[in-house]
Amino acid sequence: MMNRPLSMSLTLFTALAVAACGGPSVEMAGIDAVRGVVTSGSGMVVSAYPDASEAGARVLSAGGNAVDAAIATGLALAVTHPTAGNIGGGGFMVIRFPDGGATAIDFREKAPLKAHPEMFVGEDGEYSYQIHHRSHLAVGVPGTVAGFALAHERYGDAEWRDLVEPSVALARDGFVVSNRLANSLSGRLEAFRDYPATYAQFSKDGVPYEPGEVLVQADLAGTLERIRDEGRDGFYSGATARLLAEEMERGGGWITEEDLARYEAREREPIRGTYRGYDIISMPPPSSGGTALVQMLNVLEGFDVAAMGAGSPEYAHHLVESMRRAFRDRATFLADSDFADVPVERLTSKEYAAEIRATIATDAASVSSPADVEAAPGWESTETTHYSVVDQDGMAVSVTYTLEGGYGSYITVPGAGFLLNNEMGDFNGRPGLTNETGLIGTEANLARPEQRMLSSMTPTVVARDGELVAVIGSPGGRTIINTVLQLVVNLVDFGKPPEGVVAAKRLHHQWLPDRVRLEEGFMSEEDGASLAALGHEVSWGRGQGIAHCIFVDGTTGQLVGVPDPRDSDGASASY
Repeated sequence: MMNRPLSMSLTLFTALAVAACGGPSVEMAGIDAVRGVVTSGSGMVVSAYPDASEAGARVLSAGGNAVDAAIATGLALAVTHPTAGNIGGGGFMVIRFPDGGATAIDFREKAPLKAHPEMFVGEDGEYSYQIHHRSHLAVGVPGTVAGFALAHERYGDAEWRDLVEPSVALARDGFVVSNRLANSLSGRLEAFRDYPATYAQFSKDGVPYEPGEVLVQADLAGTLERIRDEGRDGFYSGATARLLAEEMERGGGWITEEDLARYEAREREPIRGTYRGYDIISMPPPSSGGTALVQMLNVLEGFDVAAMGAGSPEYAHHLVESMRRAFRDRATFLADSDFADVPVERLTSKEYAAEIRATIATDAASVSSPADVEAAPGWESTETTHYSVVDQDGMAVSVTYTLEGGYGSYITVPGAGFLLNNEMGDFNGRPGLTNETGLIGTEANLARPEQRMLSSMTPTVVARDGELVAVIGSPGGRTIINTVLQLVVNLVDFGKPPEGVVAAKRLHHQWLPDRVRLEEGFMSEEDGASLAALGHEVSWGRGQGIAHCIFVDGTTGQLVGVPDPRDSDGASASY
């Protein structure tokens, strides 16, 4: 595509809305900044931080398309949302074009060339959680910059440097620290002491940042400048690659400059399904998200979910039983399809769903057991971020990406200013290790050279009769799949308005451990007791997922940006 310069137009203002329930409008240079849900007849970006949403919306207002805006938003989140936004991690992008075609960009991290299934075993010969999740060996080869570069090369419309420049400015000049970010950084400060570059970058000589103060990240600005000027080579070769490899060598990690040079993002055919006349477009392996989502929707399609009623014990029971079976199959079959034969067509078929549905009793819970499969699923952090973009032509982009744990491995590359992931923790710990808590996964998801680790990220686009309906997704580890499932059910079966689709309380079950977790308010305690009487072990908890979504109003055709109210920093931006 032709690349258009945006720099002359980047001074245009955008409408910015911080996620909050209600609140007055305020005037900002002739543009309304509205707290809460935002509607627009043009383009929309919804993400986890206001500056990032604004960066994407500015690109849209200057003529860039949704892919361009998604790149600008993702790079800005790498500056403003360090708990999950990243250039040192990876993720997935689902794109739906205005003509209904779709594609997916896989920029999941890879294992380094030296990786092997026993790499997380300590000197005592036993599996080590510390090595697996909190060491330099836990770092996978990052994919974000390569993924954005591939998406831009094939589908972008603007100049690359104009998409990176907003993040350079945010890092170089600083941005205002929110209450949530200040609390997050303060809460991790003691843990950061063991990582000098991280401690220096995210504190003021050991003093926590306060809300309203400005956080400047000069080293990160330098790295982003190299990415701006050299494209993907500004990350995977030259100074940045050398600095990353030097940090790996210093800490006993295995990523080398050769690993970085060899990394490639992949374009893949998305997972497609249907649910009561709606088209579901989601992410294929190495994400398990799209496959499990379509499988569960296929199962639920055979039940009268609407008649059960939102939040009823009957509804919760059928959700749980669908989840239980999908997560069992996830543990059995799902892995990087470049390394394993994954039966996606079978798992997402209506015929297989009918077989599964026949095993669900209406009045009694099933029982999960590690003996059901070769092994149990592995640990996966809930710290991820999702954002949604739609442009004025109707191109939709759904992106979920992550560092794995909050702030990833806690390792900031000295001199480069970016945090590294701990995604190797999504590989199984070692062959044959299994228990009822769901510690590890199957043989197919063991660490091997250049294999991508299994993920639950589920960036998804919903359409109907050839028209865009919604762009959805969420962070939350393995809860991601179930959160996205319930977004679809809230929209299709219960007919909730956009803000209700996102705000509605959620539940989660993942086969092992055999326990259903209800968000507080999902149902009454009395109904919770009724669910337990069916044989479910019920627990209660606070927020599940942070679903920053965009919907299309079926009557007016306007875009409706809905930041998840569970996130005080979430923001919609339009122009």
